[in-house]
Amino acid sequence: MSKDTLRIGCASGFWGDTEFAAAQLVERGDIDVLVFDYLAEITMSLLIRAKAKDPAQGYAPDFVATIKPLMKEIKSRGIKVIANAGGVNPSACRDALVAAALAEGVDLKIAAVLGDDLMPQVEAMRDSGVKEMFSGAAFPQKVMSANAYLGAFPIAAALSAGADIVVTGRCVDSAVTLAPLIATFGWKECDLDRLAQGSVAGHLIECGTQATGGNYTDWQSVPGWDDMGFPIAECRADGSFVITKPPGTGGLICPSTVGEQMLYEIGDPRAYILPDVVCDFTGVTLTQVGPDRVEVKGARGLPPTDQAKVSVTHADGFRALSLFMIGGIDAGAKAHRVGAAMLTRMRRHYAERGWPDFTETSVEAIGAEDTYGPQARSGAREVMLKVGVRHALKDALELFSREVAPMALMSAPAITGFTGGRPKVQPVVRLFSCLVPKSQLSASIDMGAQRVVAPQLSGRPFDVRALPAVSGPLPAANAFARGTRAVPLVQLAWGRSGDKGDAANIGVIARKPEYLPFIRAAVTEEAVARWFAHLMTGRVQRYDLPGTQALNFMLHEALGGGGIASVRMDSQGKAYAQMLLDHPVPIPADMAI
Repeated sequence: MSKDTLRIGCASGFWGDTEFAAAQLVERGDIDVLVFDYLAEITMSLLIRAKAKDPAQGYAPDFVATIKPLMKEIKSRGIKVIANAGGVNPSACRDALVAAALAEGVDLKIAAVLGDDLMPQVEAMRDSGVKEMFSGAAFPQKVMSANAYLGAFPIAAALSAGADIVVTGRCVDSAVTLAPLIATFGWKECDLDRLAQGSVAGHLIECGTQATGGNYTDWQSVPGWDDMGFPIAECRADGSFVITKPPGTGGLICPSTVGEQMLYEIGDPRAYILPDVVCDFTGVTLTQVGPDRVEVKGARGLPPTDQAKVSVTHADGFRALSLFMIGGIDAGAKAHRVGAAMLTRMRRHYAERGWPDFTETSVEAIGAEDTYGPQARSGAREVMLKVGVRHALKDALELFSREVAPMALMSAPAITGFTGGRPKVQPVVRLFSCLVPKSQLSASIDMGAQRVVAPQLSGRPFDVRALPAVSGPLPAANAFARGTRAVPLVQLAWGRSGDKGDAANIGVIARKPEYLPFIRAAVTEEAVARWFAHLMTGRVQRYDLPGTQALNFMLHEALGGGGIASVRMDSQGKAYAQMLLDHPVPIPADMAI
């Protein structure tokens, strides 16, 4: 691979994304590399359960089905394909791809990157006293999986060895984009700023159409939802790149759509820690350089750390979610009473059987704005009542499941619309995140008969506390001399939110630089903590990104356990930014907006 510019298109933001994206990019995107991102933390839990039922499963079969009919065109166009579709069984995914290529009559070299599976080391990790990296909790007993986040260099080695398709297990999302840049441009471990820029490119396109106008605050301005264009990173050897999309497709690419995605789930923007580099996002700039073309520069890289993040999953009882409609006057109040009665009734029957209480409950009237807490507006005449419960015993939740429907005859009027019949009892797979020395990892590359050596991971000790603080402006002392008025944050900013385990991440971008001082003055850590006090038990951290006139907030212990462990309706904090955009911001009375 040798080019001055590489066009990389991303066809999947999660396992279950549209099946039409790959063909769009291959046929209309003029791309050199096609990448897919499948492995959200919830997805890993699902794949683990699939492999437990069938040892030949544990990967994303959708990927194989999507790629198979495109293999001939991919071969003829010389497009490289990289995906973390291997899940918890990359070798099985490779085998399925080899069989598909044979069926299509296409000669493709297919590689699988291995080494993320740390199940053989679980007992040693427990004996060494490994703690949860956020909460400090002890290592779990009933471990189902343990997967380290690998980086881009092993994937790059497979590409350099001639692989046409590379599948991986657990790797950082951005690695599938960074790897072909390393292989094409010859970037080395010491090219830290280039590695950081390549990682930003991967981060921007990894969630598919979230970078091209999907999930955008100003959704009304985005055309073509029925044919959204998937993102393309047009990357140069110096690390700079342009985000664009196939011509004639829907969507919108501008600094704010790209900026929202840049802030998505990044934590501390001074230190977005990846296996290959520690990225500093604070100086990134986004410039419109043409229709649906945004140039991205300014990421800085620090040496990688000497530790690797590991996602451990473990069994933690069972959960069930019931969902049905309640209509009429005071629908919200009816729903709350029905939900309370359901739980009280079950607790009485559990006590009669000698069973313990629920380990967690959640009653939410969707439509009555329960998720808004004190900021809710009342008056709904139709709601969906969601009652989520967790319990150590499966039998206890099976009883709960059978007793949901009878509430329609013994409680409030206008109960209807039971979604999906009886609630399904599911095992809870909880995430435990920890760090292990990189010296304990050993990546390898499976290319069938061909032997390829994977580079070993390296790094040095890193302490984020040693980084200099980054701050932004505050209003001038006389800013309110002519009086004030309050406007909702949405008039001054764009926002995007998501999850990291049990932490919610909210990014806020000022619509104009002159708005930022007033946003910073009003939307403080303390103000955000008060706004979400009904949903969180941890602390709030705020970070500044001067390059994009943006802020990023981390709300710890804010998702009820997060992911598949949570019984909340919004277990991933997807609506949190929208909720924060209602926060009032005092501005000068004469400021134009």
